[in-house]
Amino acid sequence: MPSYFVETPNRRYSAIVERGLLAKIAYYIPESADQVFIVTTADVWDLHGAAFERAMAGRKHHVLFFPGGEARKRLTAVEALADQMVEAGADRTSIVIGFGGGIVTDLGGFLASTYMRGIPVIQVPTTLLAQVDASIGGKTGVNLVSGKNLVGAFHQPLVVLIDPDVLRTLPEREFRAGLYEVIKSGVIRSAGLFDTLTERSSEILARDPDVVERIIAETVRIKAEVVSADEREGNVRRILNFGHTIGHALEAETGYARFLHGEAVAFGMVAAVQLAVLLNCVDAQAAYDIFATIRKYGPIPSLEDVTPESLVARLRSDKKTIRGRVHFVLPEKIGVTKIVSDAPDDLVFSAVKAALA
Repeated sequence: MPSYFVETPNRRYSAIVERGLLAKIAYYIPESADQVFIVTTADVWDLHGAAFERAMAGRKHHVLFFPGGEARKRLTAVEALADQMVEAGADRTSIVIGFGGGIVTDLGGFLASTYMRGIPVIQVPTTLLAQVDASIGGKTGVNLVSGKNLVGAFHQPLVVLIDPDVLRTLPEREFRAGLYEVIKSGVIRSAGLFDTLTERSSEILARDPDVVERIIAETVRIKAEVVSADEREGNVRRILNFGHTIGHALEAETGYARFLHGEAVAFGMVAAVQLAVLLNCVDAQAAYDIFATIRKYGPIPSLEDVTPESLVARLRSDKKTIRGRVHFVLPEKIGVTKIVSDAPDDLVFSAVKAALA
């Protein structure tokens, strides 16, 4: 049972990876929690709700359904869920459980961070992307029309419970989208993880339980290590944004309706590597290997009607833009990255154009 501590100035908690862990969820809910509110979606509950109910072992709880989808991850959804909590008598002794993919863990965590100025949250991610990234680190938030996660808060969970067994029901496209986040982690921090993704792609895509659990555990270890070093993205944690700056622009430009988050990150990684090539800061073999490994886990949806002009214009409203300067995480070699904040506009445009080609 791999378990990794996330240590922040205000909280120390575990991210636990274990097959069958869903059945043990009641053990991790504090006895002091008078009411438990499970934020989920209808499709997740249809697949895993019965198992969750059994795991609660008679513990009083309420199920709050979020309609789902990146386009609905808005303040209005948080308000609607909070109203349901008020009607059920939720107070500061209540607890929220985010049970779903990255959208649910983001939104459920934000709901917990704001309800009565903050109540505890437990994250139980059910997609690969949420298990290796979104559920860990305390980033919560919702979208605005102008950009992704522009309204949010840092709110660390009590614990993150990761059960790889729930991935058996995950649609193929969702599974592949999560693998792009695993690739990201390999590029920024672990050549060994990247090599596994490159060399064992057929086993991973076939969802070999042992290999999948291993790459999840290694990615969780990396995320826990980085968050512990830099909770609020002041320095080290920024490397986790590899592929996200341009990926977020792609999501916003297409109305959060065409691309899964991991697919947008895959495009963002390609564009970031193209920029690194133009800036002569990446090893040529590393650039080739990153492109090739991303292709192994494709395809992503069509990019034919997206223009470099529109994506570059979107970059200015990204939440990681500081004083008008866009910050890019660029690879130097596998496992090593650098932050570049002064990339010439013409090279950024050329990199995005090349990625769209």
